[in-house]
Amino acid sequence: MPTQQKIDRVEALKDKLERCSIALATDYTGITVNEMTELRRQMRAAGVEFTIVKNTLMYRASDAAQRPQVKEIVQGPTAVALGYDDPLDVAKAVADYIRTSRSTLTIRGAVLGDGPVMLPAEVNRLASLPPKPQLLATLMGQLQAPIQRLATILNGPLQSLEGLFQARIRQLESSDTKEADDAGEASESSDTSNRLSNSTSSNGYYIF
Repeated sequence: MPTQQKIDRVEALKDKLERCSIALATDYTGITVNEMTELRRQMRAAGVEFTIVKNTLMYRASDAAQRPQVKEIVQGPTAVALGYDDPLDVAKAVADYIRTSRSTLTIRGAVLGDGPVMLPAEVNRLASLPPKPQLLATLMGQLQAPIQRLATILNGPLQSLEGLFQARIRQLESSDTKEADDAGEASESSDTSNRLSNSTSSNGYYIF
C-alpha cells in the first residue's frame, strides 16, 4: 500500500505535468550537494522549477496526467526541470548552466506539452534558438518581405497605367488648345475677307 505521503507526491507531480509547457529530464550523477544548491538557485532565478524525482512516482504521475511519454526520459538518477511559460527559457537555463559551470549534469531529453519525446540533441538545438521576442521580430520581417514585394509588383502596373492616363489627358488638352487656336485663326481670316469684299465697288475697284 502506498503511503499518504507518496499519494500526495504523485498528485503534486501529476498537477505539475498537466500544467507545464515543458518537462526536461536530466541525469545528476556526480553532482555535489553544493553544486545542486547552486543549480537550483540558478533555475529559480530563471523561473524554472527543478526537482529530484523518484522514478516510480514520476511514472505513476505521468500516467495519471496522460503524458506517458515522460516515462521514456526518466531513467536512473533523474532531476526534472519544469517550465510553465516559454519552453525555450527552460532549455536555455539548463544548457547555459551546463556550459558555464562545466557541470557533469547531462540532458536526457524533454517533452513539450503533449508532444513526443525530444532527444538531447533536439533540446540543445532548442536552447540555441534566439529569445522569443527576437524570433517573433525575425518571423514578422520574413512575413512582411513577400507582402512588400507583392505590393511593389501590384503598384508597378498601376503607376504605369496612371502615367498613360496622364499622358493621354495632356494629349487631349493639347489637341483641344490647337483646335481652339485654329478656329480663332479661321474666324479672323473670314472677317478680313468680308471687310475686303465690302470695300470693293461695283466697278471692281477698291474704295479707300
